Amino acid sequence: MTAVARLDNSRCLLPLEGAANLLFHPPTGRMMARYLALFLVLAVVLALPFFFFGDYLMTLFDGDGAIEALRGYGKLGWLAAIALLISDLVLPIPTGAVLGALGILYGPLLGGVVGSLGSFLAGMLGYLLCRRYGRPMAVRLAGNSTMQRGEVLFRERGGWMVVLSRWLPVLPEVVACLAGLARMRASHFCSALACGVIPVAFTFAMLGHKGSETPAKTLILCAVLPVLLWLVVSPLMKRLEKKGRPAD
Repeated sequence: MTAVARLDNSRCLLPLEGAANLLFHPPTGRMMARYLALFLVLAVVLALPFFFFGDYLMTLFDGDGAIEALRGYGKLGWLAAIALLISDLVLPIPTGAVLGALGILYGPLLGGVVGSLGSFLAGMLGYLLCRRYGRPMAVRLAGNSTMQRGEVLFRERGGWMVVLSRWLPVLPEVVACLAGLARMRASHFCSALACGVIPVAFTFAMLGHKGSETPAKTLILCAVLPVLLWLVVSPLMKRLEKKGRPAD
């Protein structure tokens, strides 16, 4: 059994008492305020490095900076790109520049694969760290009842939250961490994360390969393609659940 499976099996469902409490006692304004406070704390913590390193990193990767940085690692440029994408969890790495550079250096197919892998690992790292170590602090900040309602929210709408956040700044990391804190089902998080990162990575790799600079087109594709992919994958995940064959 994998580590992810052990984490997921430890608490796949809310206790019956907690579920009944959620059913008969809807969220109050105070609880929503606490959950919003938790969201804002995560957003501030993850955005804080931008104020210290943002200008430097934007200048470093501006223009052909990302391409030259990856070329400097020679045959290990792809591995350096994955490391940069993972470090975006805690540093303001301009991921669009890195993904575009992968398309230029390795082509749209391989560049898209490498970019997808790096982005996926970044999301998984945030999810697993917060799921494993962040829950006690979150409970102290927001309260146990609020966190239980967060579990219901992510169990019902978490997939959409993950998918819709991937093309926006800061939100991907925040939502991944919240999903871990809410103990979102690992199989659902992984599938939603894949639906979010793959279209974005391949879009940037393709546009980088073609040398296209169309921000509006890029944003539209990055926003729409993950939604279309999740519309296909989400029903399949629900069918697996109904058949009693979880994807974990």
